Amino acid sequence: QVQLVESGGGLVQPGGSLRLSCAASGTSFSFYSMGWYRQALGKQRELVASITSGSLTNYKDSVKGRFTISRDNAKNSVSLQMNSLKPEDTAVYYCYADRTNGVRYWGRGTRVTVSS
Repeated sequence: QVQLVESGGGLVQPGGSLRLSCAASGTSFSFYSMGWYRQALGKQRELVASITSGSLTNYKDSVKGRFTISRDNAKNSVSLQMNSLKPEDTAVYYCYADRTNGVRYWGRGTRVTVSS
């Protein structure tokens, strides 16, 4: 059974940095796309960043220049380096991974709180 396990969330002051990581287990196949969504309290889940197996990246406009996504295909893992964090980045961040057949897997989420 495929599992995605996130780590790296926490409390950080505005302007600070956090690095989120997500590792897939229980699978021998690779994923076409991996990335991160987030969901703030009372809001819909939104795509933050994604990266394909060929390293094509996509970012939400509000995080461009502040967040960097990367992946290790051999380890089936994806990371999100978040710099210059703002209070509006506060949310639960979810890792996802897509197979080429369209099946999507989700992590359970890790909470990021940006507050002074």
